[in-house]
Amino acid sequence: MKIMHPSDLSLEVAASSFAALGSEQRLSVLLTLVRAGEPGLSIGELGERSGVTGSTLTHHMKILTQAGLVRQEKKGRSIICAAIAFEEVRTLSEFLLNECCADCDNQEHNHG
Repeated sequence: MKIMHPSDLSLEVAASSFAALGSEQRLSVLLTLVRAGEPGLSIGELGERSGVTGSTLTHHMKILTQAGLVRQEKKGRSIICAAIAFEEVRTLSEFLLNECCADCDNQEHNHG
């Protein structure tokens, strides 16, 4: 998912990204990466912290990467690091809140 304004995010793209989070293990992996911050984690460290390891972790990382929610890159010879795609996750979160209270009669509740 390329970085975009929440109002430009289509329902189809948003639904696809949210679908990637439809697994308890994938959500756990994503939250682990959020807690780790910008530097990310090695795959081994991510597995230890999230409790998801081996081919299961590889599978979940593939889905999260395809959804644009995480990034993987080689550092050095063979250490693969994983990091949260903060801007994409922020855009997805803002997509939900962008229309907050838009249909409320009381404008006092309108945050968007």
